Amino acid sequence: VQLQASGGGLVQPGGSLRLSCAASTSLFSFNVMGWYRQAPGKQRELVAGVTTGGLKNYADSAKGRFTISRDSAKNTVYLQMNSLKPDDTAVYYCSGRISQNIYWGQGTLVTVSS
Repeated sequence: VQLQASGGGLVQPGGSLRLSCAASTSLFSFNVMGWYRQAPGKQRELVAGVTTGGLKNYADSAKGRFTISRDSAKNTVYLQMNSLKPDDTAVYYCSGRISQNIYWGQGTLVTVSS
């Protein structure tokens, strides 16, 4: 199982980015998929998650600004990020769990700066 994250980049405060996570297998194989981030000097934290059944959860910092979604036909999970702030600067990782196994993508850097 491989997860390929993309879509990071440099964006100004208040801007938007959409991250993509392409899976090498059907999304229905995963119990849950999510986006995490790790800022310099900080621990990795959950940003948003979505279950196979479509239930979503968000970190408080992401609520109202970020949206996680799935495209099962493309085996891809997205993270739409709006109203970005400098505090959102981090490496973003997608992750998926199949039974007891957790898989990680390689990370994509998001930098929010003027």
